[in-house]
Amino acid sequence: MTNNETIFINAHEGGIQVFKGAGNLVGFAKTPKMLAYILDTHKIFGEVMFQSSMDFATEEGFDTNMGAVNLFNDAVEMRA
Repeated sequence: MTNNETIFINAHEGGIQVFKGAGNLVGFAKTPKMLAYILDTHKIFGEVMFQSSMDFATEEGFDTNMGAVNLFNDAVEMRA
């Protein structure tokens, strides 16, 4: 992570939004491959902050409440 910016991860409309700092959207993905690309492109490694939507992902179009977390974890595993 560059510039010590906090990275926020938010479930949104069946996908994941990635923010560098508050309100600075840098990407949106609905697949692990695209999310991994966003994370790599923006050099996002290490700690991120999940927004509450990640815990209530069914309210954002996911089949289960773990759907958004699983999508994020799948993207991180692809990068390994």
